[in-house]
Amino acid sequence: MSFREKLNAVRIEPAEQSQGQVASDAYKMLKGRMHLKLLDKFDLTALETLAPEMLRQEITAMIERLLQEEQALINDVERRTLIRDIQHEMLGFGPLELLMADPTVSDILVNSYHQIYVERRGKLELTNVTFTDEKHLLRIIDKIVSLVGRRIDESSPMVDARLPDGSRVNAVIPPVALDGPMMSIRRFAHIPLKMANLVGELKSLTPEMAFMLEGLSKAKVNMIISGGTGAGKTTLLNILSGYIPVSERIVTIEDAAELQMQQPHVVRMETRPMNIEGKGEIAQRALVRNALRMRPDRIVIGEVRGAEAADMLQAMNTGHEGSLTTIHANTPRDALSRLENMVGMANLSLPHKAARQQIASAITVVIQAIRLIDGKRKITSIQELTGMEGDIITMQEIFAFKQTGIGIDGDVQGYFHATGVRPKFTERLRSFGVVLPDAMFDPTRHYQ
Repeated sequence: MSFREKLNAVRIEPAEQSQGQVASDAYKMLKGRMHLKLLDKFDLTALETLAPEMLRQEITAMIERLLQEEQALINDVERRTLIRDIQHEMLGFGPLELLMADPTVSDILVNSYHQIYVERRGKLELTNVTFTDEKHLLRIIDKIVSLVGRRIDESSPMVDARLPDGSRVNAVIPPVALDGPMMSIRRFAHIPLKMANLVGELKSLTPEMAFMLEGLSKAKVNMIISGGTGAGKTTLLNILSGYIPVSERIVTIEDAAELQMQQPHVVRMETRPMNIEGKGEIAQRALVRNALRMRPDRIVIGEVRGAEAADMLQAMNTGHEGSLTTIHANTPRDALSRLENMVGMANLSLPHKAARQQIASAITVVIQAIRLIDGKRKITSIQELTGMEGDIITMQEIFAFKQTGIGIDGDVQGYFHATGVRPKFTERLRSFGVVLPDAMFDPTRHYQ
């Protein structure tokens, strides 16, 4: 997209004045006029070479001159707000820039042009941020998706995209969206969380659970992180991947890149949707198959959701140990059922028992993550797959979180505890130099 196209993509139309909204509409009309005059006066060819900060200064200086020429009656606060808003429109994502700059916001949910919610610390809040109208929102959506080479229109009214900072965007427009364009943005953490954050500040798990998960990652144990939307699956996956030795080659496969690998030897791949002609789609299954030819030590899949599950299980069963992935499921047992259904989507004509044997042989540990009603994330269960009994995959729970009630302030009350089961994988961890003390499996010890 050229510089002129980027600026024109968010052209503001002057709002029509209506009774009861005189001040608001007057500001919108002034902002619209300033924006149109800026587009006419800019030497766009020269500006293409300017750094963002220099361009911001040029916009500020030009707005000041235009306000003097128009003799606009606005105070200093309104003047600063006007300059900021026009800069956001021309250089960023309009009204969303204020929310994108707020580090406490983890999700931005645009239900309509005049209703925008955000998530802070796990709870939803209605904001006073709005767009001018549906056309304004649609232009911002189009600007976002065009930056990453995607498109959205009536023939393709849904899109997944990724912002330059890594945040994940999903947008839906009419005719699929009945009440006008909608958009959700999953924010990308600029400072990735560490295991110490989960244990100390967030209390998502205990030090003993964290020590065991660190050992499992180092010992190349195949793990699946299960949970619902927003439960912290990708965050935990990023943290666990941080324990992979720097000497290993990691291949990551994602729908929209969210993983933050700290190792130096990482090869990243991302799926590709079909083009306007209905061709060129590259699904996760093709990427998993290709990854096997890239000499990986570990394969990390952002989320398994389809036929690629069969190829992933075969990779885990044929020497690619220590692979990690996430899956949407409410319980560890449900995660295995979903995996079995996904294997069936690969059209391999495997009997149910054979598919379950593949799963039992490939997966060693299932970690269940949940977002509680107070917005906090917890690791509520860590379970080990121990084999097959008849047609059933056998599992044993090692650690669990038990909810005991709700406090007066709405916080969930409960405790972590060991079940008393000593897992079979302790011997594998010992061979990698990780010794799990017997005391950590004492079922009488409770942790808040």
